[in-house]
Amino acid sequence: MTLPRSLQARLALSLGALLTVLWIAAASVTALLLRHEMDEVFDSALQETAQRLLPLAVVDIVGREEDGVTQRLAAIRTHDEFFTYIVRDAEGRILLQSHAADPAVFPAHDGPGFRQTATHRLFSDEALQGTIRITVAEPLDHRADVAREIQMGLGLPLLVVVPLALLCIVLAVRASLAPLRRFCGQLEARTARDLSPVPGEGIPSEIAPVAVTLNGLLARLKATFEAERSFAANAAHELRTPLAGAIAQAQRLQTETRDPAAAARAAEIEATLKRLTRLSERLMQLARAEGGQLRLDHSADLRPVARMVVEDIARTCAPGRIVLTLPPQPVMSDIDPDAFGILCRNLVENAVRHGARAEPVEVTLTPGGQLMVANDGPVLSPETLIRLTARFERADARTDGSGLGLAIVAAIADRIDSPLALRSPRPGALSGFEASVRLPVGDATVATQSGISAR
Repeated sequence: MTLPRSLQARLALSLGALLTVLWIAAASVTALLLRHEMDEVFDSALQETAQRLLPLAVVDIVGREEDGVTQRLAAIRTHDEFFTYIVRDAEGRILLQSHAADPAVFPAHDGPGFRQTATHRLFSDEALQGTIRITVAEPLDHRADVAREIQMGLGLPLLVVVPLALLCIVLAVRASLAPLRRFCGQLEARTARDLSPVPGEGIPSEIAPVAVTLNGLLARLKATFEAERSFAANAAHELRTPLAGAIAQAQRLQTETRDPAAAARAAEIEATLKRLTRLSERLMQLARAEGGQLRLDHSADLRPVARMVVEDIARTCAPGRIVLTLPPQPVMSDIDPDAFGILCRNLVENAVRHGARAEPVEVTLTPGGQLMVANDGPVLSPETLIRLTARFERADARTDGSGLGLAIVAAIADRIDSPLALRSPRPGALSGFEASVRLPVGDATVATQSGISAR
């Protein structure tokens, strides 16, 4: 038999089964002891009856005028006669018998004492040097009926007591495990990024070491993640100044040299340094996405941020390629505007970089907070879509990019409890790619400035 997975069910089942077995065992042992005591009581009554009747029978028989005459005592009133007896002489002739006695039940006299047949328990005694003998018989069915009544008396309460005891066990186990259930509920309610200590107040002492060990593990994990994010952010920040200086030196070398080969090499150095600069910026954004506070205590309109990001990218990277659609009413959200700007910028830059250059990039923010960025291009397989959010992963290795854009977006989306949705082909088309994130949006407050659709 497979035990249930629940500890509460296991305890209730085990204790209930053990209690039931103990009750049955106790009732069985009690019944056996009572049967033994009952046999002793009935044997004593059988012997006492014979010893009381024998003197009376002797007086009656000795005072008779005729010898060898059988006398049957008549019943005064109808009743159940469990004890029957016969009185015989030395030759076995019946001198006296009870009204319900059946001589066939009584075997031949073989001396005083107890004996038992298939149907009766008997006791014999004698007087006047064995010339008058009495045998008292009791049906074994009578003793069996009494034993059954005793067993029923012991067994019937079990039908009430055992279910009540099982119910009490279930309630007691449930009450005892309530702190453990609360502890499990607190663990289940935690998100994957919640590394705060687990409350350990009120939990049983058997589980307390688990909470202590878990809190120690969470503390080490939190320290490790913070150290990783801090290292990435500090390293990227520290690289910005020397990279900017190196880019300036490469640009100065291009303007001062008259050697075409040196100028071309300086241009390559400048391009490499710019890629390294973009990578350091992406690392800073990733550290911000994984470690910073992304939800604020107040809401702000997301439309100005989206418009500013799109206009900046359109001016520097893709003039005339980006189509921005904003709702006329404010889109109020408690997401940090800087985090939303990072998310929006990475989605749009990813679409501009990897989309078909002859086709526009569509950026849409709905009144419900759904941000959608779509571009035309080849259809990506489901396997490719799954691995696009991994760090340093690109759909096309030949394109210029760090492979961190969608990883940053996925990290921000995960921390605001809105997973990043990637589709290819884009909805309503046979090609292309679409990325969408549903932002946390509250009740919008009517603003004086309406949204403008920029195209």
